[in-house]
Amino acid sequence: MALDNDFPEIREAISKLCSNFPSTYWRKLDKESGYPTEFVRALTDAGYLSVLIPENYGGAGLPLRAASVILETIHACGGNAAACHAQMYLMGTLLRHGSAKQKQTYLSMIANGNLRLQAFAVTEPDSGSDTPSLKTRAVREEAEYIINGQKIWTSRALHTDLMILLARTSPVDVTTKKTDGLSIFLIDIRQTKSTEGLTIRPIDASINHNTTEIFFENFRIPASSLIGKEGDGFHYVLDGMNAERILLASEAIGDAQYFIRRATDYAKQRTVFGRPIGQNQSIQFPLAQVYAEVQAADLMVRKAAAMFDRTKFDDSASDTGRTCGSEANMAKLLASDACWKAADTCMQTFGGFAFAREYDIERKWRECRLFRTAPISNNLVLAYLGQHVLDLPRSY
Repeated sequence: MALDNDFPEIREAISKLCSNFPSTYWRKLDKESGYPTEFVRALTDAGYLSVLIPENYGGAGLPLRAASVILETIHACGGNAAACHAQMYLMGTLLRHGSAKQKQTYLSMIANGNLRLQAFAVTEPDSGSDTPSLKTRAVREEAEYIINGQKIWTSRALHTDLMILLARTSPVDVTTKKTDGLSIFLIDIRQTKSTEGLTIRPIDASINHNTTEIFFENFRIPASSLIGKEGDGFHYVLDGMNAERILLASEAIGDAQYFIRRATDYAKQRTVFGRPIGQNQSIQFPLAQVYAEVQAADLMVRKAAAMFDRTKFDDSASDTGRTCGSEANMAKLLASDACWKAADTCMQTFGGFAFAREYDIERKWRECRLFRTAPISNNLVLAYLGQHVLDLPRSY
């Protein structure tokens, strides 16, 4: 496992690509709640969103660590990969559990950029992180499934072609476990955004993730939309969670690097009382402390990715990455906390200027707070570690 700048050619290429999208680009999008269409197209055309898709489907077939480096570098350069990062881990559900026809139909088109797979409809208003309690139903009727229910915090649903949906196909009261009876569907929404039965509404939020709420009312999809076996959807979701945690932890590391760089540069240049503020220990020590914590978190992210990559990320390995559950969760926990501390330290270093939009600090500060909440709350990560690693009694 490389401990220096692994994948230097990718880092250099991504940095060059990001230079075409300066802070003014992201600032304008943030103000308008816009979608970075040009940025996503540039990443797609360069092949960076298909790095995890195997070569036989038109992708690069690179390890998860390569995808991690891509997202980290985007955030370190001041950008935000939230508009497109889902494609990197969502395609794993299709790759490992989809039918041969589904994979042949969609993966090559995702790889060449003709299709976007950006939305994952899981969370509901009443269930939150209690996924087995979701209420959206998918009922089989001959050659179709009829879907009724509501999803919330489904980002990018208005900017995608394909959406993965988790719905209940068997009522809880007829299943042995609450996690049974859930199924995964791949929905082609290119022609359904205005179709009766499907309504997608933007949610006005403090961060620009283009998130939405989705309403299904007797919405019909072909039975061929089902991925894998009916009722096993919850296990398919678990299959991809480690990749998601590792990749988002990488984004947090990138944001932390951005905050530390901006803060140290400012501390060297900003002069108060006749000397640079970085000469003061009240500025210098917090930056040194958070730098050390980010470096430690980065090591855990690298370790988790290395463990994930020990199992080939393809359709021949249904247990991909399952052995790194503890490391993936710790990577997410440590990276998100270190990133938030770096953000706060940067805000404190800049003082009042941190709140001026032209400096971009407050934008990144708002964006990085999400890592401690999503895709899973850090409290739930602690509960996982306590109960599944330390073997402590369940707290709920």
